[in-house]
Amino acid sequence: MKSTPLKSKLHPRNRHNAGYDLAYLTCQVTALKPYIVLTPSGTESIDFSDQQAVKTLNQALLKAYYNVEFWDLPAGYLCPPIPGRVDYIHYLADLLAADNNAQIPTGKRVKVLDIGTGANLVYPLTGSHEYNWHFTGTDIDPVAINIAKQIAQFNQRKITIKQQKNPQQIFNGVINSKDLFHLTLCNPPFHASAEQANKGSERKWKNLGKSPNNALNFGGQHNELWCEGGEQQFIINMIIESEQFAQQCMWFTSLVSKKDTLPALQAQLQKQPVAEVKIIEMAQGQKVSRFIAWSYFDQATRAEICQQFTA
Repeated sequence: MKSTPLKSKLHPRNRHNAGYDLAYLTCQVTALKPYIVLTPSGTESIDFSDQQAVKTLNQALLKAYYNVEFWDLPAGYLCPPIPGRVDYIHYLADLLAADNNAQIPTGKRVKVLDIGTGANLVYPLTGSHEYNWHFTGTDIDPVAINIAKQIAQFNQRKITIKQQKNPQQIFNGVINSKDLFHLTLCNPPFHASAEQANKGSERKWKNLGKSPNNALNFGGQHNELWCEGGEQQFIINMIIESEQFAQQCMWFTSLVSKKDTLPALQAQLQKQPVAEVKIIEMAQGQKVSRFIAWSYFDQATRAEICQQFTA
């Protein structure tokens, strides 16, 4: 099992490594200007406890750097921080490059499945812009599905959107017999219950120096924030179900928020006929994150699969 060295900043190709250029962003989206505040040190920032400010910042980032002209969410839906989400995309590109003579494969022939794409559709929007990959996004929420479809259509992005009609399944029902994917990605529900999610929200508000509020600054529906057993059980279920589609995906991956979750995931993977497992560590400032990747193909077979990229 391989693990990369601990990182202290965003991926080198991440467009947000230098922080937010608020002057540039407000030129792109003038609606951001009222949300800019001065920090105690006298620098400009936005109030990250303000949901509308966070959403408007995302609109500006997506327009300025990813050619997304329209992006909006209804109240209460997850509004994810763009830099960290894009980091996952760049490290996935490196994962593919490791099987492709150190060359990042680009273009529509690269097929990527986003599990739980949400109404925000951030992974397909940013990943299609950065590498021109073809994305399929899935979700169990019909409202999220409809919003994601509208965002993709408005921005003329050829992104396939599928509803997972059985919330107890992950790949079944969305991968058909003819589908072949090079990657799957997922940002699984973190908490094991609504109570845990609320406590996590309170910690976020305290870290922002605000009084606890019932609303999350980044929003989130219950299925985006928690599920029975939390992220550990969700990813274990994903690992078990992935075996049914072992020959239809080169790399299965998922974010893992809690390092303490890894031993249980590694133990489950030892029960599966996987050929390789990797743990890729990432970081955004002081926050450390990671994703786990597993493949049922050995490296030589993955290299053969990658030949299609240059054929």
